[in-house]
This record gives sequence, C-alpha cells and structure tokens, in this order.
Amino acid sequence: MKTNELKELGAEELAAKIRETRKELADLKLKHASKVEVEKPGRISQLRHEIARMLTIEAQLKKEAK
Repeated sequence: MKTNELKELGAEELAAKIRETRKELADLKLKHASKVEVEKPGRISQLRHEIARMLTIEAQLKKEAK
C-alpha cells in the first residue's frame, strides 16, 4: 500500500494490516528457511519495508493523538 492510503486508515485498521503483513512475512521466512522454493524472494524485503512504513505511520498517529 502507498503511504497516503495507509494514512487514511484508522488506528485499528492499521494495526490489523500490520499483523496481517507480519504473518505473511513470517510464512515467507519459514518457507525460505526450510529450503522450499519461494516464488518471489524479493517479497521478503518488500514486506519488511511495508511493515516499517506502517509502524512509522502508527507512531505518528499516536504522537498526534497526545
């Protein structure tokens, strides 16, 4: 998702999206570690960046709420 789309989400929706993305990342890491061929190995890096972006936006929302 793009940054603008993430900023439009509510706090609960953003937290759910973070959980969902972390689960997907964990699944991909498990497949990669167990030597199962992953279709798109670059997706692991992409998911890490998406999670970082979402956590940054979440922190900004918390800071604005205070």
